[in-house]
Amino acid sequence: MLKLNQVSAQYNILTGYVKAVDKVDFEVRKNEIFGIAGESGCGKSTLLKVMYDLINYPLEIASGSVEVHATDRKGLPVIYRNGEIHKSWWKDISYVPQGAMHVMNPVTRVRNQFFDTISKFHGVKNKKTLEHEITEYLRELELPPDVLKAYPHQLSGGMRQRVLIALATFLHPSIVLADEPTTALDVVVQRGILTMLSQVQKKLKNSMVIVSHDMGVHYQITNRMGIMYAGQMIEVGPTDRIFNEPQHPYTKMLINALPRIGDNSQKEGIPGTPPSLKNPPAGCRFAARCPHATELCRLVEPDRVNVGEGHYASCHLLN
Repeated sequence: MLKLNQVSAQYNILTGYVKAVDKVDFEVRKNEIFGIAGESGCGKSTLLKVMYDLINYPLEIASGSVEVHATDRKGLPVIYRNGEIHKSWWKDISYVPQGAMHVMNPVTRVRNQFFDTISKFHGVKNKKTLEHEITEYLRELELPPDVLKAYPHQLSGGMRQRVLIALATFLHPSIVLADEPTTALDVVVQRGILTMLSQVQKKLKNSMVIVSHDMGVHYQITNRMGIMYAGQMIEVGPTDRIFNEPQHPYTKMLINALPRIGDNSQKEGIPGTPPSLKNPPAGCRFAARCPHATELCRLVEPDRVNVGEGHYASCHLLN
């Protein structure tokens, strides 16, 4: 469905390059929800933009390729690569950006935002027929059709997010990318958004990629997940294995820092700070913060090690 081959991306700034994504290599399978987790600034959102081919200066792809496997209008298989993926926007791959209020046009009613998007990427249809189809789809997602008459500022944060998800999935894309879909929402609304995403995925039987710094989001909704650190994907595996049998020291420390019901013990944070992505260190990028780091870790970048079916991590300790 979606494949990344040694993808590197960077921001071109006045004093050099910020290597936000470095040699990321993984695939998103058909009919699954794949999660991407990590600290703020680790490259999660940049990676999602690269996957969607939303490349605007100062962001640029330095190397590698992204492949979207889809079908054309005749039902024949077709592969879109970076530089071409925009041709498949909304029809084969769609994107739910972070911050619905800042994405939707504040002076346009929701109805017209549906019309504009669909006519641009799917051709012009009879407006009455299209509005009926949109209304029925909103009902399927348990959204009141009256939202079509509203301006974005008249909707709550949770309702705006639901509308954005409905807009991104209306054309039944085979891949949906969602960037921090629950950020800045209270826990009850977060639960509703996650339930909606799960229902849409089951209905369309498509693939989703969910970016979130909230490990609880991944535990609730994803089938597989990847852990990012300083621009690199350091561990990928089934979500239950990531939580129950984490292999990379960074992943272990993330899991150990999570609060648990009935556990009143003091949780420890991860000491230190991530390295600068403008001038990343040699070797393992987590070495300066890792309690198990050796001289080898500081000098040589670790290879990817398979630690189970569909589960791998990049760490010298696993060799």
